[in-house]
Amino acid sequence: MTEASPLYFKQLLCGVDIAQADASARSMANFIYLIGDRETRECVVVDPAWDVGGLLSIVAAEEMKLTGVLVTHYHPDHVGGNIFGMDILGLSQLMESHPVPIYVNKHEADGLRQVTGISVSDMKLMDSEDRIKVGSVDISFLHTPGHTPGSQCFRVGDYLVAGDTLFLQGCGRVDLPGGDSEEMYHTLTRRLAKIQNEIILYPGHNYGGNGSAPLGEVRETNTYLQIENLAEWRMLMG
Repeated sequence: MTEASPLYFKQLLCGVDIAQADASARSMANFIYLIGDRETRECVVVDPAWDVGGLLSIVAAEEMKLTGVLVTHYHPDHVGGNIFGMDILGLSQLMESHPVPIYVNKHEADGLRQVTGISVSDMKLMDSEDRIKVGSVDISFLHTPGHTPGSQCFRVGDYLVAGDTLFLQGCGRVDLPGGDSEEMYHTLTRRLAKIQNEIILYPGHNYGGNGSAPLGEVRETNTYLQIENLAEWRMLMG
């Protein structure tokens, strides 16, 4: 982003920036993102989970107004609910104290409702190439199935917020309910292939030490982006 850009962009690491006292949050190492307009002071949050109170406190301290939620996918470590024996705070608690529209891919809506208990009326159903504006900042939606049926990434300026679709090293699991190995292959080799090398990837977890990297660098170092055909992919993914 240029110095004159109105983009407000903040990456928060669970267990470090919020939920500091939660050992499970530290081990899961989720990233949460705030995206907005520095001039209008509006922002949306990507995948609010683990520490809703702490998240809202950061929004208030930054003198921003939360106007929406963007959901990359419905797994509880990103939206709240129960997973691996952990009860995680998330969308349900956020909506009780600060109701805002929740932007979710249309293929993910039923799963999100089942996991979090939010109502259909809380959700805005999105499709690939849909866009929203936060102040003057454009955010575009890209449907990237594989990890879940309705996984989606968000493009804002020179940044790609990828959730669990793609990490700096590796990609999202496909052995959980809703996972589809072949769809993940097509997402990595087709849907994301058209995104330029200079775009900065911001993943959904801190796997590997760094919080972001240019896609060109990720393509050179991430084994999962170097598979030449579907047969080889099937062998890699078991």
